Amino acid sequence: MAKPDKGAAHERESSKRVGALRALFPFFLPYQKYVVLAGIALVITASVSLLLPVAARRVVDGFDAGAVALLDRYFMAAIGIALIFALGTGMRYYIVTRLGERVVADIREAVFSRMIGMSPAYFENLMTGEVISRITTDTTLILSVIGSSVSWFLRNSLLFVGGLIMMFFTSVKLSLMVLAIIPVVILPILALGRRLRTLSRQNQDWIAQSSGNASEALQAAQTVQAFSHEDASRARFAKVTEASYLSAKTRITVRATLTIIIIFVVFSGILGVLWIGARDVRADAMTGGELVQFLIYAGIMAASVAALSEIWGELQRAAGATERLVELLGAEDAVKDPADPRSLPVPVKGEIVFDDVVFHYPSRPKDAALNGVSFTVSPGEQVALVGPSGAGKSTILQLLQRFYDPQGGSVRLDGVALPEMKRSTFRHSLAMVPQDPVIFADTARENIRFGRPDASDADVEAAARAAAAHDFILALPEGYDNYVGERGVMLSGGQKQRIAIARAILRDAPVLLLDEATSALDAESERAVQEAVAAMSEGRTTLIVAHRLATVKQADRILVFEAGRIVAEGTHDQLVAEGGLYARLARLQFTEG
Repeated sequence: MAKPDKGAAHERESSKRVGALRALFPFFLPYQKYVVLAGIALVITASVSLLLPVAARRVVDGFDAGAVALLDRYFMAAIGIALIFALGTGMRYYIVTRLGERVVADIREAVFSRMIGMSPAYFENLMTGEVISRITTDTTLILSVIGSSVSWFLRNSLLFVGGLIMMFFTSVKLSLMVLAIIPVVILPILALGRRLRTLSRQNQDWIAQSSGNASEALQAAQTVQAFSHEDASRARFAKVTEASYLSAKTRITVRATLTIIIIFVVFSGILGVLWIGARDVRADAMTGGELVQFLIYAGIMAASVAALSEIWGELQRAAGATERLVELLGAEDAVKDPADPRSLPVPVKGEIVFDDVVFHYPSRPKDAALNGVSFTVSPGEQVALVGPSGAGKSTILQLLQRFYDPQGGSVRLDGVALPEMKRSTFRHSLAMVPQDPVIFADTARENIRFGRPDASDADVEAAARAAAAHDFILALPEGYDNYVGERGVMLSGGQKQRIAIARAILRDAPVLLLDEATSALDAESERAVQEAVAAMSEGRTTLIVAHRLATVKQADRILVFEAGRIVAEGTHDQLVAEGGLYARLARLQFTEG
């Protein structure tokens, strides 16, 4: 497993500051009322905290004065202040925590909404496991910060400023001594803060790598076990996880060092101030109550500084997490919808035109997947695409669905170039059966209904019958309502394929795309499905990608691909008679070789 990209991390370092949290502001705008209420509760609790030392001073000086009635009033006032403080703290916790949950839920929805619409080109260089890690781990970190750290940061900032002001009112001399300690506290924060920030981002990167590695291995658990690759997979995951742990250990060490330095300096300073203050009380330069008041304010300041240094580290980690999420939210997709989209003619006829198309996959910019491909499929025509692996057949279907845009030429549907329309507009006119069918962790019924969410149960069952899936679904313990497991692990390959075909039949689109749609079926099921596909293809434009030529013999026309070009076209009989690549493939499949 490769280490996190140091170059990329270096490029981001300049923005890797707490200021990156400003990117979260748009998510707070809809909830300004809660922000204001939380601010009011915060000010109330901070103000009450600053009043408590005054009450303590009155009580201490009341002992000296010997006025019992006055002392009782001070105690009662202190209890009232404590009640206000408790109510304000509870109110602040409720509002801030609720706000944090709401904002993080919105962030997760926004990131997922952005990612689910990204074209496949985006995911060629980014593991989906890393995206999932950002949506879960990073947002959880942000939730912790919004729900507690930010609130505590603001509260301690108020207590620091308010405590400093009240200290000056109590004793200017002792306050100046305390101020002399502050630069000694700030220096290690500045010195170690940047190091801590870098380590926090690196630690989050390793966590994402670990999550991506685990996701990839677990999704292919059967393949891993089939090749006895468990030990190697465990070692690979352990290596990444250990690297994550070591990165976290370094970050923890730096942060612990920072905490030790700050706490020692702060409390040593307080003890020094206490020593001077005690001497002043002995000399009658101040009262015992004033010293107690000053010490409480100094304690509040010291606690605030210690809390701020600790919270600062949390804010820096959250800033790194925010930065990673903002990268996803601001990701530029190579495939975009036009600002002023055109519509397809109604009704959709299904004419497909590839005009001198040249295409290179982003991950293989030097290798042309398609090189000057031109053909037209008439409405209702059934055209098969055949050729060796890597010849460009499936790429045709990828471009027709506009998962990618060609570097040259154009792809048109009913005379309209695909980039001139919204992707959702023309994709409604397409039904796809992929070579590797995707089955969701849901019931058989909902997997078929995925093709048309508003379809009735009767429509779903009719589609299943047409795809020769009805009988095996009924044989499941709960029939159509049977849960089929993650990625359909409870189904055989052929059963998954038939559900995918039923999904496409239910979609009832004018253009049908079949990518090795019957490759996982036994002979009997294949014949049944071919009959279903033949019936479904009536009146529809159909593109069939197949290696098994028996599947395409009845096509109206066959396009033979080799090395990204069309090298021949015609019917099965014509192409066999011509000789060439297709005839050679036919001899291999239909004879003993």
